[in-house]
Amino acid sequence: QVQLVESGGGLVQAGGSLRLSCAASGSIFSINGMGWYRQAPGNQRELVASISRAGITVYGDSVQGRFTISRDNAKNTIYLQMNSLKPDDTDVYYCNANADFTYWGQGTQVTVSS
Repeated sequence: QVQLVESGGGLVQAGGSLRLSCAASGSIFSINGMGWYRQAPGNQRELVASISRAGITVYGDSVQGRFTISRDNAKNTIYLQMNSLKPDDTDVYYCNANADFTYWGQGTQVTVSS
């Protein structure tokens, strides 16, 4: 099994920045890729950014050019640097790991005020 612990959410003004972290533990050798998703109440969970084992990154259209996903293999941690935040970025952000199963973190709230 894989355990994911997120941190770094909070309240920020529009135009500001936040960095989310997601630390993985457990069967990390089985992870093929990790990413960030977000979900507002009543909406489907949508991809924000992902990074594969080979380091290939994919971004959602709405965050392209503003968000950057990265990882620190020594710490088994991925990061999401979020710049130029907009009120529409307000959501609960979930860390995701694809291994033998798909694992999810508990979610962290990001609120962007106008």
